Amino acid sequence: DILSAMAKRGLAKVAISLTSLDAKLARAMEPRAGAPHRRLETMAALAKAGIPVTVMTAPVIPALNDMELERLLDAAHASGAGEAGYVLLRLPLEVAPLFTEWLMAHYPDRADHVLSLMRSMRGGKDYDATWGRRMRGTGPYAWQIGRRFEMATRRLGLNRSRVSLRTDLFTPPVPVGGQLALI
Repeated sequence: DILSAMAKRGLAKVAISLTSLDAKLARAMEPRAGAPHRRLETMAALAKAGIPVTVMTAPVIPALNDMELERLLDAAHASGAGEAGYVLLRLPLEVAPLFTEWLMAHYPDRADHVLSLMRSMRGGKDYDATWGRRMRGTGPYAWQIGRRFEMATRRLGLNRSRVSLRTDLFTPPVPVGGQLALI
């Protein structure tokens, strides 16, 4: 109820990640997170309560969940999401060997292909922290994912109008008897 009241005043919206509709893959990727159907139910409940919903199809992992991109957006839109975003898998510093280990344990048949595609989108490296590239990548495969996302969001009407949160209603609290009173 608090979020509903805040949303009516332009003070709240909710973003929910959706990595896969495949329960097995979702459980392997995020073992302690809510199941895909639960996330979609949450989106629907929030939207029904008048709270703007954004779906984050993240992380997008080539040859593992990228083939679901359009289905994720379709499901989220059907559940009331009005905005969407995506982020390619990021593998900074010590995350890269952890991901490789996870990939070998869960999807050894695809590991080399996934890592090869990841590197093709990061200039041959596991990660590129350059602003403007770290979330989307570069190269043909990254370009293709971006165009697929754009086409799906356009088809569904997602991101047509963005909900801007109001900041004009905020006034900093005035400290009573704080250190500034000593001046």
